[in-house]
Order: sequence, then C-alpha cells, then structure tokens
Amino acid sequence: MPERPSIYEQEHEDFRATVRSFLEREVVPHHDQWEKDGQVSREVWLKAGEAGLLCFDVEEEYGGPEIKDFRYNMIVAEEISRVGASGLGFPVHTDIIVPYISQLGTDEQKRRWLPGLVSGELISSIAMTEPGAGSDLQGIKTTAVDKGDHYVINGSKTFISNGIMSDVVIVVARTNPDAGHQGISLLVVERGMEGFERGRNLDKMGLKAQDTAELFFDNVVVPKENLLGEEGSGFISLMVNLPQERVSIAAIAIAAIEHILDLCLEYAAQREAFGKPIGKFQHNRFLLAEMATEAHIARLFVNDCVMKLNEGKVDTALASMAKYWTTELQKKFADQGVQLHGGYGYMNEYPISKAYVDSRIQTIYGGTTEIQKEIIGRSLGI
Repeated sequence: MPERPSIYEQEHEDFRATVRSFLEREVVPHHDQWEKDGQVSREVWLKAGEAGLLCFDVEEEYGGPEIKDFRYNMIVAEEISRVGASGLGFPVHTDIIVPYISQLGTDEQKRRWLPGLVSGELISSIAMTEPGAGSDLQGIKTTAVDKGDHYVINGSKTFISNGIMSDVVIVVARTNPDAGHQGISLLVVERGMEGFERGRNLDKMGLKAQDTAELFFDNVVVPKENLLGEEGSGFISLMVNLPQERVSIAAIAIAAIEHILDLCLEYAAQREAFGKPIGKFQHNRFLLAEMATEAHIARLFVNDCVMKLNEGKVDTALASMAKYWTTELQKKFADQGVQLHGGYGYMNEYPISKAYVDSRIQTIYGGTTEIQKEIIGRSLGI
C-alpha cells in the first residue's frame, strides 16, 4: 500500500511514542470497565495532565506548554482511535473547550482555571445543545438574568460531552431575549454552585465510556467574574471557534478511517473462504482498493486543513467541508468494514463492531452534515 501522507516531523513522532505508551499503560487495560461504568476514571485525566497530553496551546504562565501546533492535537486523536479508546474526552477538552478560556478569558479567569485544566484536575464541558435546540443555536432558551453583581441562570441542556465529570462548564445562555444572536453570552458555571444539577449519564448507541449528560440550572447564581468575553458576544465567539472544532472532528474521522482500513486489510488477509483468503476475491480486493484510495484522499485533505489551521487560514466553509466529508466517509467505511467481516463484524468482541457504533455520532455532533452543507452552500453565493 502507498505510504500514508505525513505532515509530521521527528518531534511529533517522539510525542506519538509518548502518547502510545501512555494509552497502552493507562487506558487499554481499563477501557472495557470504563465502558461498563459509563465514564473513565478521574485518575486517567490527572495522569494525562502529568504526561503533558492536555491543552497544548495554553501559555506557560498558566501552566501550559504553549505549543500552538495542531499536529500534536491530531496525534492524540490518531492514537486514541488506534486503540479504540473512545471514552477519553481529551480532544473535546483540549481542542474545543479550553480555547474559549484561553482566547476570551481575563487574566484572573485564566489564572483561576487554566492550570487545573492543563493538569487534568479540572475537566471541562461546553453546554450548547438543549432539548429543543440543537444545530440552531439562536433557538436556545436557557436564560441568564443580570442581577447587578451576578447573573441568575435558568434552563436545561442535553447531550453534553464530559457532562458528568466536568468541573468547569461553559454555558451558552441568553442574556437579552430581544436581541437575537446578539443576546447570547457565555458564562462559566462551576461544580458545586447551588441549583446546578446533573441529570442522567445518557445511555448511547456508542461511545459508551464517554460521559454524556443532561444539565439543569435552577436559579444558579453566577458571579459577573464568570462571564467569558463581553456580554452579548457569545454567538460570535462560538462562530470563531467552530472551525477548529470541526477540523478536530475531521482529525478524529481520518484516524478512524485509517484504523478501519487496517482492520479490514488484516481480516481480508487472514479470513479464508472457499480455500483462499477473502482478500483474493475480486469484489473484496476492489472494495479495499476503493477504501485505500479514499483514505489517502481524506488524509491529504485533513493534513492540508491542519496546516492551514496552524497558519490561521481555515475559514468556516473549509472546516465545514472537512467535517462533512470525512465523517460521512468514516460512517461509510464502518458499514463496509462490518459487511466485510460478515457475522464476526456484528460481534462486540471484534473492534470493527465498536468502530461502527462509535462512528455514527460523527455526522451529528459539531453541527450535522446537513448544517455543514448549508454553510458550504452559502459560501458559494447560492
């Protein structure tokens, strides 16, 4: 098979060895139990922080390594996918949530939260989706009413990744009900605040070890010091950060795509039917040829997006293209992989089965495929 396109240098591959060793030692032996528990241990977060696997772009003065190179984020996604450790919420924490605090936080807020987020002592989540508002963020109903020196938050959120374990929750709330998207703000709710309750750890099709929660806010008093950015600027802040979130999801997708391809190639070489390996049958050989080609194209595309992200050149439309195309391809690969494995593909003990159920959410969260196509279409002037 042609060598996979790479954008990595030696320091990246050295880091990969660190990540791989960490996962084999601290994650793989425990992940089956975490799937039964519905969440990973807090200990693995602390160990990941100690190993330097969290929050690469946080400045040194706040305890981070200050490495603004998304290739490191991508390596974490690749290695997590390689071992099927879908319960680890590290990419959500590092790639998606902590950048809001890094970019919007005051010096006081950064000093208060970033060191713990880097060390793994604090786990983060972002509460956007509501029971009645998903992709349409302007439809959110959670309110934050200004009471002078504090806000009072009322409302509910659902499908929140890291929701059970999180200590720091960025809540998307409406501070002005009459101002449309300009009435949306970001407020940080902290574990233990009165009136902040967690509902169920939701029972999902896949990602069984990734805690995903309902959150409830009943007259939660949040000090003004916990407003992230300017009041009314929340929607714009979300739009600015979404391209990195979508490239992060695309990075997870290409890692999964290559993992599925590897599983299929290995199985096609070993499994025999009618006296020969199933990879020798033309249909299967052609299928694998198509998969190898598509994986190569996807890798080139995502590599290009990551390098552009490093240069600050990823716009909303390109990020949407990456997110839509790679996640749909991941879903297709997972389905083809199960079919190639036959009855064994339907058995949970085979990694392809887990890859199938874990893949299904990828075209939904971070903005559905349909939303991505709408964004791309608008960028074309039609």
